[in-house]
Amino acid sequence: MTQQAEPHPIAEEAPDEAMDAASGPCCEAPHRAPRDDGFGAAFCASMATLCAEIVVAATAGVLVLLSREHDGLPNGPVLIAAVALGALLLTVLLSGFVTAAAVMPTLTLARRTARARKRSDSALWTAGAATAVAAAAVVVFGGVAALGSLSLARPLSYPIWWGALTVVLVPAALAGRAAARRVRESRSGSVARRVTRDGLLAWLVVGALGAGAYGTGLVSVYEPPRLTRSDLAGTWTDGRGGTVKLDSDGNAIAEGLDNFIWDGTGKDRPKDCDGSGTWTPVKDGGRVQGVSMRISSCELSRDWSVIGTEKEPRIFHEIGKPGSGKRYVLTKVVKHKNRHREK
Repeated sequence: MTQQAEPHPIAEEAPDEAMDAASGPCCEAPHRAPRDDGFGAAFCASMATLCAEIVVAATAGVLVLLSREHDGLPNGPVLIAAVALGALLLTVLLSGFVTAAAVMPTLTLARRTARARKRSDSALWTAGAATAVAAAAVVVFGGVAALGSLSLARPLSYPIWWGALTVVLVPAALAGRAAARRVRESRSGSVARRVTRDGLLAWLVVGALGAGAYGTGLVSVYEPPRLTRSDLAGTWTDGRGGTVKLDSDGNAIAEGLDNFIWDGTGKDRPKDCDGSGTWTPVKDGGRVQGVSMRISSCELSRDWSVIGTEKEPRIFHEIGKPGSGKRYVLTKVVKHKNRHREK
């Protein structure tokens, strides 16, 4: 009695399962991780570049202004530290705003323009886009400022703003472009760290040059003139017909002096001040810092600060809101004696 072998039960089912297992990886696209476009790296590199530009430029500006007329520097380590911390925070916020509002649009404009013309996204495209974005920013902000003040600025100021903004934007945009390309190409290194290092070196160089110039006496820090009560006595003029005579006994006589009075519309309007009053020197630590003048006939009550030099002293007071930068300045009339040689 012979036994017949039964066919294997899995033989018919195996091909379907084998084909499913074999066709799965071939027919389905392999899963890939999303590729970083370098936006974050570009943003950080741009902020680092702008911070470096602001810090270096501000340091150079302070070194130059130390030799010019100024109202005084902050005194005390606590006040200096507070001013430095506030300036640093403002620098970071400003660099972030400019990056978001101008630098990133510059990179986008350069990339899309080059792609539309089937060109490579080169540094020249980025620089050209920066000039276009700077021009657009000047038009927008210049228009807003004109609407706010109901007047246009001087025509020459617009190209100056455009040129200055272009100079600021181009390095930041190029640094952002380099950082984004480095990330997309998976290259090591950080553009932001390199820019921070180079910016720190540039700041140290500028600081060293300034310290050397002031330390060797090549440039001197400005100091207001050291005046006495007798030096303040005399005639002071605004150069437009307005004068005030300060007598040595403390009397003051004004003729056509401008008295700026709040007109209720947000501006100080000048009115002629004629009449007599009094004046006293304003001292701080025994040193004359200015003049306190009172003319009751025209309700003039002002404290004037001393600037200029001992040979050409001037007094001034601020006009309008504090920090406006507008001043009403009086210059002392110096009488030069004519010396005639006897023959």
